[in-house]
Amino acid sequence: MKIFTSLYDTVLRWSKHPHAERYLAAVSFAEASFFPVPTVFMMAPMALARPARAWWLAAFTTIFSVLGGVAGYFIGAYLFDAVGLPIIDFYHAADKFEQLKLWFDEYGVLLLFIAGVSPIPYKLFTISAGVLNMALIPFVLASLLGRSVQYFVVAAIAYFGGDKLESSLRKWVDWLGWGIVIVAVLAFWYFKH
Repeated sequence: MKIFTSLYDTVLRWSKHPHAERYLAAVSFAEASFFPVPTVFMMAPMALARPARAWWLAAFTTIFSVLGGVAGYFIGAYLFDAVGLPIIDFYHAADKFEQLKLWFDEYGVLLLFIAGVSPIPYKLFTISAGVLNMALIPFVLASLLGRSVQYFVVAAIAYFGGDKLESSLRKWVDWLGWGIVIVAVLAFWYFKH
């Protein structure tokens, strides 16, 4: 059953939609503060569909992701009980959140940069930074640097890989999709236990 191939084809069609960049902006913003689906799943097909716009998409995605991160920061700083705690509970990450607070005390901005680059749920870090009242300017700078590294790497792969990469990816998308599902299930199990 080729579930992920049909999903991939659908996302590629959406990526050519006249309002695709608006959707990308919304997903980028939401993913950094509360939304569970990583932005790269939308940005990568858009960059593959139009490799000449890959660099623009990386910059655009970075800006809206950092704005979403700032929203996550303010959720942590001012709305933690009403909004932040339910987000952490949704991810079953209360224990991990407590560990994050200790790591923030020890590593600060470096931890935020690593979170921006990695596939770890960035929203947990943005909310934690707000709860701990991290200085806003270093928060924004670390977020800009971390998120731009992630998105510009994807842009470079799309730009230099182009059509050849797209056809190879299409061939392997079901294997990759099921691999991601397995990793997600294992991550869910890890955070829950």
